[in-house]
Amino acid sequence: MFLAINEMKHSKLRYALVIGVVFLIAYLVFFLTGLAYGLAQENRTAVDKWQADRILLSDEANGKLNMSMLTMDDYESVKAEDKAALAQFPGIVYQKGKKDQQINVSFFGIEADEFLAPNLVKGRMFKNTGEVVVNDSLTKEDGLQVGDQLKVAGSKQTLKIVGFTDEAMYNVAPVIYMSLADFQEIRFNQALPEEAMKINAIVVRGQTKQVADNLEKVKISAFINDLPGYSAQNMTFAFMIGFLIVIAAIVIGIFIYILTMQKQAIFGVMKAQGISNFFIARSVFVQTAILAFVGIVLGLALTYLSSLVLPAAVPFAIFWGLYLAVSVGMWVIAILSAVFSVSTVVKIDPLQAIS
Repeated sequence: MFLAINEMKHSKLRYALVIGVVFLIAYLVFFLTGLAYGLAQENRTAVDKWQADRILLSDEANGKLNMSMLTMDDYESVKAEDKAALAQFPGIVYQKGKKDQQINVSFFGIEADEFLAPNLVKGRMFKNTGEVVVNDSLTKEDGLQVGDQLKVAGSKQTLKIVGFTDEAMYNVAPVIYMSLADFQEIRFNQALPEEAMKINAIVVRGQTKQVADNLEKVKISAFINDLPGYSAQNMTFAFMIGFLIVIAAIVIGIFIYILTMQKQAIFGVMKAQGISNFFIARSVFVQTAILAFVGIVLGLALTYLSSLVLPAAVPFAIFWGLYLAVSVGMWVIAILSAVFSVSTVVKIDPLQAIS
């Protein structure tokens, strides 16, 4: 520790450059991790809010919510501890009088007295025809407020915002919650009696006691993984982040190796004075650990500061547990990369190094 720290103090610029490289790579890794986690959350937060165990879909829907079509008779036939009807459809809305500012959304038709009803951060739950509760991203990004009127593209229906919820995104689109009756009018362009209403799924909490043959039981975790693009997106980012971590470790290893080669004569003198290979090798490992740690901490700090100034439209989210795992992974691999430098130290012949 003493040798490693004093050597870094003596060659400040040289080691500052190494820290700078680690810092930039760490920042890139953390920023991509934040984007990956943010995008993943924008696919699934509305589903996570259900806190459900499984979802029942049509057996011909291949696990896809928008391909499933059920009737209220199917809903009544299901016996479960707690169940809720769900109708879903992607759409486009715009504030009344601002047709040029269209917003992609996901409509959720639900019953206000069932557990799918979202928590409220502002306003109240919908009660009357045409009233909706929307995700708060519509006020952060589009400036919508309680009382604003929304027009639905392709429909004569006008919706009135009466409340806001948070963290309600589905397939990277903000969710608009409405009654099943309003949903039918938007989806099918006509009001339907309750017995003729169409839904997409039945969401279940607890045990499912009776399910019709035409329904497929899907665990919520499997349903989320089958969301369009969700798994492919996560795997892509995982490979990118993994390769960056390995590249960061290799870069640190190369720098340490070069610095070690430049100090062969010094290490030769130290070995001639009786200083053991273990002592010198330990200083190399400690030096690598300090350089990697400082670079990673600086990268993490800049990532956090960046998250404070990013526009609300950027799907960026910080998950400290994931960041901790990535940080430890980078740090450990960086330390292991110093093995090549240590092997060089062991092979140094004091007589040849001095001459």
